[in-house]
Amino acid sequence: MSIIVNVDVMMAKRKISSQELAEKIGITQANLSILKTGKAKAVRFSTLEAICKALDCQPGDILEYRED
Repeated sequence: MSIIVNVDVMMAKRKISSQELAEKIGITQANLSILKTGKAKAVRFSTLEAICKALDCQPGDILEYRED
């Protein structure tokens, strides 16, 4: 089972750069990159909430489950 992170997809839809999103949600670009590539081991709800607020989306738009 896999969790797919679609932050980059939502960023493209909202036409927002990594730098701008990182500034809006209060994390470094390096940490945002780790999240975008799916290499993060965990995501704080506060970070997920900030991403959803900044991108005007729902958590389900950001995270997706796919069975292997």
